[in-house]
Amino acid sequence: MNTIIIDFDGTIADTKHLIVSTMQQTMSILGLPVKSEKECSSVIGLPLRQTFTTLIPMDEQKANACDNTYRQLFIENNKPGVVKLFPQVKETLEELYAMGIVIAVASSRGSDTLYAFLEEMNILRYISYVVTSQDVANAKPAPDMVYNILKRVDDDKSDVLVVGDTIFDIDMGKNAGVKTCGVTYGNGNIEELSKADYVISDFHSLLDIV
Repeated sequence: MNTIIIDFDGTIADTKHLIVSTMQQTMSILGLPVKSEKECSSVIGLPLRQTFTTLIPMDEQKANACDNTYRQLFIENNKPGVVKLFPQVKETLEELYAMGIVIAVASSRGSDTLYAFLEEMNILRYISYVVTSQDVANAKPAPDMVYNILKRVDDDKSDVLVVGDTIFDIDMGKNAGVKTCGVTYGNGNIEELSKADYVISDFHSLLDIV
């Protein structure tokens, strides 16, 4: 593999508790039915507004309120050190970078918080490209983020690997016609991840694939 496109939430960093608790807090404040941790986790990886509209039928005005309220609460809840890298992520990225592999991050997260996390975790130095849902017409599971990166790396699709923890990541890669790798330690479930070309239980095992 020459290029690896990696999801952030649930693949690089353990953001689950922060995301779920902020979603539930948003629902409570806005008088919406508060969904369970399992239900909230199932939509991590989708664009923010869609995470709420998937779980709860609502009109555009309420969806906007969810979006705005969540973003405000997230800033308040995201204290330094709350979100941590999964084990061996930094070391593995360093090894992949040293091997000359192009590393990209494709995330449904907004660019402001994504870059802030990458800088805080001291891993931005290893990443050549960052693409968010704000950069493309269609978010995951559409292939747009992968296409965005492919245009810049000029790689053959057979040399590109998408790595993620949810079915949205795997479907994005498959829709783009590239290889996919599911990680089992994140927010997805093993049954859905079995659609991937590879499935690993720890990030460091990426080195066995490339």
